[in-house]
Amino acid sequence: MKKVFSRSKLLKDVPTHYCPGCGHGIVHRLIAEVIEELGIREKTIGIAPVGCAVIAYDYWDFDVCEAAHGRTPAVATGIKRVLPDRIVFTYQGDGDLAAIGTSEILHTANRGENISVVFVNNGVYGMTGGQMAPTTLINQRTATTYSGRNPKLDGYPLNITDLLKYLNGAYYLERCSVHSPKEVLKTKQAIKKVLQNQIEGRGFSLVEVLSMCPTYWNMSTQQAVDWIGANVVKQYPLGIIKNGDQA
Repeated sequence: MKKVFSRSKLLKDVPTHYCPGCGHGIVHRLIAEVIEELGIREKTIGIAPVGCAVIAYDYWDFDVCEAAHGRTPAVATGIKRVLPDRIVFTYQGDGDLAAIGTSEILHTANRGENISVVFVNNGVYGMTGGQMAPTTLINQRTATTYSGRNPKLDGYPLNITDLLKYLNGAYYLERCSVHSPKEVLKTKQAIKKVLQNQIEGRGFSLVEVLSMCPTYWNMSTQQAVDWIGANVVKQYPLGIIKNGDQA
């Protein structure tokens, strides 16, 4: 029988703590596959956030360190400057990157730091109970917005990746999703692109990944997948947002 798929050797064989239907596991797998395919395991350093992916180092078989909440880009900047030959990437959720870490990601991008960022956007604070995040959609119900997000009270969803495109130091920005096999394949190519940019010394590159959170969206896995396709992509359109290759 022809073998059509095998798990990356850079994924540890351990039980997952993620909820059923969560997109983090998919993104973890894609990162492991890309690093293995690029042959950069011995040079790669990942920075884990505070959030649902706080123990990402339990799943990847390469060097990973932890950062305080929101300070992930600052830690990555320090490591990359001290060890410029390493491939350094941050793995961040919307609470880590678009809330407490807004300042860090803006200034890191504006400086044009030669790092790669994987930004997983599921629209809620997953680790702490499903509260409203900066990226929560209008009218979306959360643990702190029982009637849905009201822009008059709670403000509007923050399209953080779109904001970054106005910074001269941001070289490459792309938004992808993992709500379908087709989009998963595109996400893998985007992750490879942001790492390849760093290898080539092109500067700050980020891929935003729209991800499911069935538990705190109070949906089945299929409903969560459909929610992204029907609603989330309208607020956060998929595609390349900025490409320094074409500047």
